[in-house]
Amino acid sequence: MGLGLLMLLANRPDSVHAAGPAGGSPDRPPVSQSSALPDAAALERMAARFAPTEIGADLSALPAADRQVLARLVAASKIVDAIFLRQVWAGNPAMLLGLVRDDSPAGRARLHYFLINKGPWSRLDGQEAFVAGAPPKPAGANFYPAGATRAEFERWIQSLPDTERRRATGFFTTIRRAPAGAGDFIAVPYSQAYQGELKLAAALLREAAALAAEPTLKRYLTARADALLGNDYYASDVAWMELTGAIQPTIGPYEVYEDELFNYKAAFESFITVEDAAESAKLRQLSGHLQALEDSLPIAPASRNPKLGALAPILVVNEIFAAGDANRGVQTAAFNLPNDERVVREKGAKRVMLKNVQEAKFAKTLVPISKVVLAPADQAHVAFDAFFTHIVMHELMHGLGPHTITVGGRQTTVRQEMKETSSALEEAKADISGLWALQHLIDEGVMPKSLERPLYTTFLASAFRSIRFGLSEAHGRAVAIQLNYLLDQGGFVARPDGTFAVNPDRIKVGVAALTREIMTMQAEGDYAKSKALGDRLGVVRPEVQAALDRLTSIPVDIEPRFTTAEALLQGAQE
Repeated sequence: MGLGLLMLLANRPDSVHAAGPAGGSPDRPPVSQSSALPDAAALERMAARFAPTEIGADLSALPAADRQVLARLVAASKIVDAIFLRQVWAGNPAMLLGLVRDDSPAGRARLHYFLINKGPWSRLDGQEAFVAGAPPKPAGANFYPAGATRAEFERWIQSLPDTERRRATGFFTTIRRAPAGAGDFIAVPYSQAYQGELKLAAALLREAAALAAEPTLKRYLTARADALLGNDYYASDVAWMELTGAIQPTIGPYEVYEDELFNYKAAFESFITVEDAAESAKLRQLSGHLQALEDSLPIAPASRNPKLGALAPILVVNEIFAAGDANRGVQTAAFNLPNDERVVREKGAKRVMLKNVQEAKFAKTLVPISKVVLAPADQAHVAFDAFFTHIVMHELMHGLGPHTITVGGRQTTVRQEMKETSSALEEAKADISGLWALQHLIDEGVMPKSLERPLYTTFLASAFRSIRFGLSEAHGRAVAIQLNYLLDQGGFVARPDGTFAVNPDRIKVGVAALTREIMTMQAEGDYAKSKALGDRLGVVRPEVQAALDRLTSIPVDIEPRFTTAEALLQGAQE
């Protein structure tokens, strides 16, 4: 399949309607058609869990040149989507080509759901395959050779000198079988593995940089184009941290969720956004309290950071377009980047809140869920302000607590020590410590006391929203851990009528206890405890499942329709 068609299909589920038989991965033989595969009606019900939602922003105040910049960034993002499809599974491009050939109702429905999931596995259903020819989803995605075992890879890693080990376990290399006689594996830089696509994306970023009037945007886009071709993202991450102005793009390999084998490898993604300056100004004041929060964390003082990174900006933006890992299955509502520990140590991290996405999620999923899982008296305390503020603090707390640690006399990172448990544990940390931090600020008089009850009530309702993402997804598993822990601690209560409530006498104690437990595990690099916590609490218990069973008519998340982005591309072609 040509790259242009692949990108078109990956981003236009509303305009392309075809599907059909697909071949297997180049690395695996195809699997036979299963009678258990969903039919057209079932696929439509599965897709209906994502509510079609227009996502865009008012660009009328932007100069024409800025709109041209945005059009090129959207075009580059469509290339990012194509790269991500390859990262998810080597067989994705061939399978997508096969899906195009079936114009039957089942074929159209299968293609639609494939594009939502960026592959043939349903992310809401434990990665269950819904396309003939799909093997079980590989834990290592396409970052590692098909058929390679975890033990085999770990033996190879241990045999490498330090420099080579860092490259092999780093964010920006894929692992492939070595040629005969050259060892077990080789680490291939992304700039080589995705060379063709990255050349096209870099060229578009340079065009956008040439049109940009904002100096920091010009610098970031130029540095990121260099990074795509040179595989060194440090300088462009620093430039991204220093980015100012209305246009706020984030393009590159960042999150490691797709690598469920080790959480080592970064998937390509893109967020094209414009800043909501007024909302950003209101929230930026929170960054001034980060060091005080760090100094008060309920962990051993030696595990706290005596000095956080110099910058901790908070941006509120409206999304115009998302691609790759940023647009598969459940949509991202906020992000905290970069993930490179060097940059975080030196410059801090930037927290970006996608306000229009959050508003859509709150209205289409959380409010309807609250009317089912909460008692009527509590439903009035579900508030967007509490939802939004907790997401802000969630992102802030990613930057606090242990990151670079010492284990057995060697310096390492929490991410590397926690391996495949890292993503879910870190998401649970950010969530629960976000509640702890907001309570601390309320107690200190920084935040209003009126936030307290809506904070916990909205979080409780939102826990049911997040668990519906599936326990195979890091955020869903993280929330299951928290919900079960707080139920065991008595902070949340399951009522006889099947609804749930907050126990104000126990919730604060439970939140502080789980914050302490998770951050202590991270500080000690204790993989065994992290895995045990996930195995014990990362489950759906019967009383929770009974509530989830009553939510089947409510969408799980949104399926964005990027109306502003399409208008930009159309305008650029005229």
